[in-house]
This record gives sequence, C-alpha cells and structure tokens, in this order.
Amino acid sequence: MSWRAEGFRAWLWQRLTAVYMALFIVWFAGAVMMKHLGNHDAWREFVGDGRVATALALFFAALLLHAWVGVRDVIIDYVRPFYLRFSLLMVVGGALLATLLWALRIIFMATL
Repeated sequence: MSWRAEGFRAWLWQRLTAVYMALFIVWFAGAVMMKHLGNHDAWREFVGDGRVATALALFFAALLLHAWVGVRDVIIDYVRPFYLRFSLLMVVGGALLATLLWALRIIFMATL
C-alpha cells in the first residue's frame, strides 16, 4: 500500500478534520461559558478577536472539508453514470465553497 493512496488521504483528512472540530467545540464551549456572552456586542467583541476569528474560520473550513470528503466518497461509490457523478460533484463542491466564503465573510466582518 502506498502512502499516496487516494483512500488513505481521504481517511486522513476525515480524521484530522474530526479531531480539530472536536477540540474546537470543547474549547469554544468552555470559552463561551467563561466569558458570559449575554448580548450582541459581547459576542461581536469575542468573535472579533483575531485568534478566535481564525480558529472559527479554520473550524468552518474543517467542517466543510470533512463534509466534502464524505459526500464525495458516497457519490463516487454509488453514482455510476459519469456525467451525473461529475455534475453532482460540481454542485456539491460549489455549494460547499459558497458556504465557506459566506461563513468567512461573516466571521471577518466581526473583526472590522
């Protein structure tokens, strides 16, 4: 088995993104509980911190990459006609990319 095998890469991305998301959720929940964010301004100030905004942006990137790998593998395994498979991959990829750009816009608007 080669370390460059496509299946191994997909498996590794799934595990790395899952670990990051789990660690982020634990940290974020703890930070929110410690800060007592009770209003919009407090939330905006919290998310506006560059470190928090970067960690949150990485979380959304990891979440969408995790989703891409899973959905891509299901489509490749179960959709046989090439044009349908290609079209579905393009639609899913475009939707995930648009979602990432939307999330980044919202996160980094809070830093302004």
